[in-house]
Amino acid sequence: MATAAATSSYFFGTRINNPTPNTGRFQARFGFNFGTKKKSPPKKTAPKPIDIDRPVWFPGAQPPEWLDGTLIGDRGFDPLGLGKPAEYLQYDYDSLDQNLAKNLAGDIIGTRIETAEVQPTPFQPYSEVFGLQRFRECEVIHGRWAMLGALGALAVEGLTGVAWQDAGKVELVEGSSYLGLPLPFSLTTLIWIEVLVIGYIEFQRNAELDPEKRLYPGGQFFDPLGLAKDPEEKARLQLAEIKHARLAMVVFLIFAIQAAVTGKGPISFLATFNK
Repeated sequence: MATAAATSSYFFGTRINNPTPNTGRFQARFGFNFGTKKKSPPKKTAPKPIDIDRPVWFPGAQPPEWLDGTLIGDRGFDPLGLGKPAEYLQYDYDSLDQNLAKNLAGDIIGTRIETAEVQPTPFQPYSEVFGLQRFRECEVIHGRWAMLGALGALAVEGLTGVAWQDAGKVELVEGSSYLGLPLPFSLTTLIWIEVLVIGYIEFQRNAELDPEKRLYPGGQFFDPLGLAKDPEEKARLQLAEIKHARLAMVVFLIFAIQAAVTGKGPISFLATFNK
């Protein structure tokens, strides 16, 4: 009765038709398996035709089925399959009857698919780590920081002559400053201000449960010119942002490798070729 109730319960997931019970299954000495049917080999399905009108990350690449192009900037790039929806098998309870000579393991009674819905938990809004919505949120946020970081690395070195990887050393020796101008705060005070301000902003952002508003809040503070009022223009701006974000992340990765290998900033590294 418990097994029958478990197979029909939606709490355990999607019911599997005709689950094979463990009872009545035995194996002969010579390897013949009685009581079970021989499984037929899986049918080979033909690969889906490539949509030539859809832009992909590599010419002729076949996008995975979970990347259907609905996300802005989706180019079908997921070589490791990290965004593939996770499907879990659910088993019935094992037999734990001390009066039986052999207790059998529980059979499969259903499947469960994790969802990436936003939960009202500000510190951990996503219950599923590997989800497309969470990946997109991380990509956009990291891309925005990379765009600011790449621009800041070039601007600060061009104005002060200090490479971005050496800025912390200068701050520790000469005190806190910005673009060569001293600040009325110590470095410790600036760190605490940054922790409190950014922490408050992130707490408020994670309290938002609408996936769209989490990334594009809009309004008078985040869209004062009203550029995203037109849906087509909004989609164009979102695509332009994700393209620039990806490029900036690659650029800053190059900056980091260059600093580790040569010890120079991007401007001083380029200046060596003009000598």
